[in-house]
Amino acid sequence: MEMNTTKLIDGTEVYCLLRPEAKMLDYHVEGYMQHGISINEGDVVFDVGANIGVFGIRAVQKYDNVKVYAFEPIPEILAVLKSNAEKFGKQRFFALPYGVSSKNGTTTFSYFPNTPALSTSHPEMWDDNPGAFSKAVKGSMQHPPPGMGWMKWLPSAVSGIIAKGLQSGKRMISCELRTISSVIAEYKIPKIDLLKIDCEGAELDALLGITNEDWRKINKVVVEVHDVENRVSVITEMLKSHGFTKIVKEKEKALEETLLFNLYATRN
Repeated sequence: MEMNTTKLIDGTEVYCLLRPEAKMLDYHVEGYMQHGISINEGDVVFDVGANIGVFGIRAVQKYDNVKVYAFEPIPEILAVLKSNAEKFGKQRFFALPYGVSSKNGTTTFSYFPNTPALSTSHPEMWDDNPGAFSKAVKGSMQHPPPGMGWMKWLPSAVSGIIAKGLQSGKRMISCELRTISSVIAEYKIPKIDLLKIDCEGAELDALLGITNEDWRKINKVVVEVHDVENRVSVITEMLKSHGFTKIVKEKEKALEETLLFNLYATRN
């Protein structure tokens, strides 16, 4: 797929694959920054499931001394992430070509060229819940980001057709997996002020790849959770066990009919 450019709501021009998706990703940035989640001068941010890097762009725009380590395993998406990292944050915005899991290795990802942001190594999260993807599309149509209000005028009945089109053309791609702790060790990272995880079903595996010693280096966490097999409760208890005292569960309006939640965790 050809790399494009688009302007975000404030005029920032970014590299992208699909222009509407880039705007949607930017809209979600604000949703992560709630319930005590913030980025401050000098912070180190890990962005797991970075896609084209919009979250990282906003982070390095905010302060001059923020560093972002952005993980993206799909080669076509990674190429765009690298271009954005080079444009917005030389020497402090690092595009890492990995998926994240509980152990190092490789796995197969389902890559959706018509909706790259939903590419995943866990397709069962949609396959095991017929109609879930259509509901997510319907929610996005009803609650569109700024500048895309025209989506509200689409009849909700077409959400299934749109969902099918977005999932068409799927390709299977073998990608490298790394644990968060292995990357902390490789880059000799003393602290992670914010760990943001949005990796389409692999969030529990990602968290399991953090050693007890490295958990102590992490100050704040925001993670999108697919609440299958009681995963919200499992991750909540994991965060509590590692010293996070304030944990908030929230569901975005656009995702009310899905099993998707955000968990926000801080240490005070």
